[in-house]
Amino acid sequence: MTKTTTTSKRPTHRVYAVTKTEGSDKGFWTTIGAAWAHQDGKGFSVKLDYLPLNGGAEIVIREPRAEQAPAD
Repeated sequence: MTKTTTTSKRPTHRVYAVTKTEGSDKGFWTTIGAAWAHQDGKGFSVKLDYLPLNGGAEIVIREPRAEQAPAD
């Protein structure tokens, strides 16, 4: 097995816990960590600062919006 490294020290993606609110199509998004795309484009390294405690939260990894600085 070979080790894949990232190309940057800055995260390429943010990690969110998304909790759906009853009676609404929208959810409550909480930043819980950061992710770095592997150099070969086939995976991610993920650092979580928090874990969702309720079983109804979904974990989502997304690129930060242009107006947001990447998570540190």
